Amino acid sequence: MKFHEMKIEQVEKTLETDFSSGLTQEEVKKRMKLHGLNELDEGEKQSALLLFFSQFKDFMVLVLLAATLISGLLGEYIDAIAIIAIVIINGFLGFFQERRAEKSLQALKELSAPQVSVLRDGQWIKIPSKEIVIGDIVKFGSGDRIGADVRVIDSKSLEIEESALTGESVPVSKHIESLTNPNPGIGDMENIAFMGTMITRGSGVGVVIATGMKTAMGQIADLLQNAETQDTPLQRRLEQLGKILITVALLLTVLVVAVGVLRGHDIYEMFLAGVSLAVAAIPEGLPAIVTVALSLGVQKMIKKNAIVRKLPAVETLGCASVICSDKTGTMTQNKMTVTHLWSGGQTWTVDGVGYQPQGNFYRNERTINPREEKALQQMLIFGMLCNHSDLVVRDDDYFLDGDPTEGALLVSAMKAGFVRSKLLNEFTIIKEFAFDSSRKMMSVHVKDKQGRHFIVTKGAPDVILGISESVLWGERSQFLNKETQFKVQDAINGLAAQALRTIAIAYKPIQANTVIISEQEAEKNLTLIGIQGMIDPPRPEVKKAVKECKEAGIKTVMITGDHVITAKAIASQLGIINNKSKVIDGNALSQMSVEELEEVVDDVSVFARVSPEHKLKIVKALQNRGHIVAMTGDGVNDAPAIKAADIGVAMGITGTDVAKEASALVLLDDNFATIKAAIVEGRNIYENIRKFVRYLLASNVGEILVMLFAMILALPLPLIPIQILWVNLVTDGLPAMALGLDRPEENVMKRKPRSPDEGVFSRGLGWKVVSRGFLIGIVTLLSFIVVYHNDPAKLQYAQTVAFATLVMAQLIHVFDCRSEKSVLSRNPFGNQYLVWAVISSLALMFVVIYYQPLQPIFHTLPIAAKDWLLIVGLSSIPTFLLAGSFLLRKTK
Repeated sequence: MKFHEMKIEQVEKTLETDFSSGLTQEEVKKRMKLHGLNELDEGEKQSALLLFFSQFKDFMVLVLLAATLISGLLGEYIDAIAIIAIVIINGFLGFFQERRAEKSLQALKELSAPQVSVLRDGQWIKIPSKEIVIGDIVKFGSGDRIGADVRVIDSKSLEIEESALTGESVPVSKHIESLTNPNPGIGDMENIAFMGTMITRGSGVGVVIATGMKTAMGQIADLLQNAETQDTPLQRRLEQLGKILITVALLLTVLVVAVGVLRGHDIYEMFLAGVSLAVAAIPEGLPAIVTVALSLGVQKMIKKNAIVRKLPAVETLGCASVICSDKTGTMTQNKMTVTHLWSGGQTWTVDGVGYQPQGNFYRNERTINPREEKALQQMLIFGMLCNHSDLVVRDDDYFLDGDPTEGALLVSAMKAGFVRSKLLNEFTIIKEFAFDSSRKMMSVHVKDKQGRHFIVTKGAPDVILGISESVLWGERSQFLNKETQFKVQDAINGLAAQALRTIAIAYKPIQANTVIISEQEAEKNLTLIGIQGMIDPPRPEVKKAVKECKEAGIKTVMITGDHVITAKAIASQLGIINNKSKVIDGNALSQMSVEELEEVVDDVSVFARVSPEHKLKIVKALQNRGHIVAMTGDGVNDAPAIKAADIGVAMGITGTDVAKEASALVLLDDNFATIKAAIVEGRNIYENIRKFVRYLLASNVGEILVMLFAMILALPLPLIPIQILWVNLVTDGLPAMALGLDRPEENVMKRKPRSPDEGVFSRGLGWKVVSRGFLIGIVTLLSFIVVYHNDPAKLQYAQTVAFATLVMAQLIHVFDCRSEKSVLSRNPFGNQYLVWAVISSLALMFVVIYYQPLQPIFHTLPIAAKDWLLIVGLSSIPTFLLAGSFLLRKTK
C-alpha cells in the first residue's frame, strides 16, 4: 500500500515515527546514514577543459583544420591564421552555450526550501532542508516552500501551488484523508505535499515520506540528467556535407596527381596541383557563414520576443513537424476569468481580457446593464465581499494579488462597475469564517448601511446546494424543492460540461443581535443566489497561430496536467482537435509502452492529466515516428521533455529557471503565437543556408573543374592556390553572408515541413550546384584558353583573366541563388545587403588586379579594357543561359 492510500495511523506505524514528539537525534543519524542528505544529485560533471576540446570533434571543424594544414603547406600563413581564428571562435561559442545548460540542475536544487521547521525530541526547531530525513515531522505555513515530499497529517485551510510540477497555476486544497485511487497523478494527490511547491494559503503539518532523488522533484532531476540531447537537422546535414566534400577532395587530389604523372609532369608539381584542388573543394568559410547567418537570425528573433540560447535551434524550428505545447499560460492567459453567470434559470455571459476590469455583460447575445438585474447584481456584490484578492496596477497592466478563483470573482464584479473600497463603505465585515478544504467554502458576516445583517457564503456548488433551503428565482426567494434542485443541478452540470470551474454564491439574512460563533451555525439554511463559471481562457491570437501552423503542415499537440474536460474544451476552441482526434489521459498513458504509444501518437491531439515521465514518453514516441518535435513548457515538470525534444521552448515570464536552462529557445511573452513567428524565421534561415550552400558549392565546383580540365588538356594551371583561397574566403564570403539576410519568399508557411532525413542536395539543389558549377568552370577555362593561346608568354596575364572571369561569373550567379526557380523570378535588388556585398567584392577584385603592391602577392596583372568585354560576356552565360531555359519551360 502506498502512503497516499494509508490512513495517518498507518503512515505513523510504517515510518516508525512519533507524530507527537518526532524523531530522536540518534534515529536521525541512522536514517541520514541510510538515505543520505536531502539533496538532488547533479550527476557527473565534465571538466571545463574537456568540454572546450569537445567542441572540435565536429566533422566540419575537422575539415577546417585540414584546410588550415593545406594552407600552411602552401605557405599561405595568413589564410591559415584566419581559418584557425574561425575554428577557435566557433569553439568558444559552443563552450559557453553548453556551460549555461549545466546550470539547469543547479536551478532545480535551489527550488528546495533553505530552512524548515521540524519536530525533534519533542521540540520544534529550524534546520536546513538538506538535513531532513524520512519520518521527520515538519510544519509549514503560507509562503513556505516544501522541503521534501510529505504526507499531510494536519491541514488548516491548506492550499499549495504546484505549477512547478504539474504546470497548473490553480492552488490545490490538501487534506488528511486517505485516497482510494491507487495510481493518481501528481495533481490528484490531495494528501501529499511535494518538494519545491509553495504554500499559498493556510497551514499544515506533514511527515516526510521521501527525500532527495526519491522525491517527485528528484525523479525529474534524474530524467533531466539522463535525457539525451538530439543533434539538430542542420548539424546532421553539415556533417553529411563535410564528409562528402572531404571525400571528393581526396579523390580529386589522387586523380590529378595520377593524371599529371601519367602525362609526364613532375610529381612535386602534381602534388601541389592536387592540393590546390583539395583547397578548391573545401569551402573554408562555410561553418563561419552558417554561424553568422544563425546569429543574425537570433537578432531578428529577439525583436519577435524569442531569445535563442543555442544557435542551431534557429534552423531546427523551421523544420518542426509537431509542437507539443503546455496549455496553461502558453495557449491560455493563465488568468482565471468568469465567462458565465447563472441565477434563477437565467444565464449571462461576460467578455473581457485577462484581469483587466473592463467587459460587457450579455443575455441572449444582447448587451445588458448588470446593475439593472437584481440577482446578477447581488451575486457580483457578494462575490466581491466574500473575497481576499486584490488587483495591482503595474506598467499599465493588471496583476492579481491573491487566489486565482477569488481574483476571477473580483474582476467580474469590477466589470460591472463595483469597487471593493466603495463597497466596504456600504458594508461592514463583522466576522469571517475562513475557507477550509473539508468544508469547501468560505463565509463572512456583513452589515449594510441600513443596519441589516447577512451571512454571505461562497464555495463548491454541490456543497452550497446541500446546505441551502431556498433559491433566488427572478427577484423572489423560492423554496428549494426536488424540482428546483434538479434545475439548479442541471445548470451546474451545464457549466461544468463547458469546462468551467464553478463557484456558488449564497446568503441568508440574520437578526442584528444574533451572535454567530461557528461555521456550522453560519452555513445552514442559506438562499442560493447563483453560480459563477470561470475558466483560464485561450489567448486571442493563439487560434490564428494554430491554424497557420496547420497550413504549414505542423501539428499542434496540447500536453497538460489539467483535467480531460477542460483540456478538450480549450483545444476545441483553438482548433487543435476535430471529430477524428484522440484524447489520452495520464492513466491510459501509464499503461502504454513507448512502442504502443508510437502506434497511436499521430492521431492524438490532447494529452491530459500527464506527469513528467509521460511528457518524456510522448516526445520519444513522436521522435521515433520521424517527427522533429518542439516541446514548450514553463514548469520544472517540463524540463526533461524540453531537453530531450529536438527543440525545447521555455516561457520567459512564468518559466522556472530549470525550464529555461534546459531549453534552446525562450519566449519573452510566453505566447504560443511567438512560436509561429519563430518558425517563419527558422524556415527562412534554413532556406537562406541552402542558398549560400548552393552558391559556395557551385563556385567551388567551377574552380575544381577549371583545374581538372586544364590538367586533362595538359594546360598550365589557370588559377594558382592563393587565388583560389582568396575567392573562397573573400569573394564567396560577403555575398554568402548577404544571402543569409534574404527575406522569406511568399510561400514560406505554405510548404510542409521538410523531412528530417532530407539530404543536403534535395529538391534539385545537387543538379543546380553541378550544372551552374560546370558552366562557371567552362567559361573560366575558355577565357584562360583564349588569352593564353593568343600569347603563351603571357601566362600570368591569362591567369588574371581567368581569375576575373571566375569572380564575375560567381557574382552574377549569386542573384540566381535567391530563388528556387530562376534569377528572373525575384527582384534582383530586393536584397540591398546582397547588392552592396557584390559591389564590395567587385571593388576588392579590382584592388587585387590593379593595386600594384598586391599584384606580386596574388600573381595578377592589369587587364586591358578590350578583355573586359570577353570576361563579362563569358561570365554571364552560366546564369542567363539557364534562366532562358526556365522562361522557355514556363512559356510552354
